[in-house]
Amino acid sequence: MDGGDGTADLVINKRFVSESELDERRKKRQEEWEKVRKPEDPEECPEEVYDPRSLYERLQEQKDKKQQEFEEQFKFSKHEQVIVLS
Repeated sequence: MDGGDGTADLVINKRFVSESELDERRKKRQEEWEKVRKPEDPEECPEEVYDPRSLYERLQEQKDKKQQEFEEQFKFSKHEQVIVLS
């Protein structure tokens, strides 16, 4: 599976994130935060929210919400038709 250029090792190694990489990301996020921060905002950049669910689970939740909203809209339009016909 390795194409001879070490890409397979790169993919495997990227699952692990070192503390120094996390520090670099925090510093970069803090610098970006300083650029857009308003005086009433806290000086420290808010931490990223970690969601342990898989991508599939998160997308499924969004899909279910949209489906539920669609069904509610359809339900209301059906009631309006019944009222108009009455």
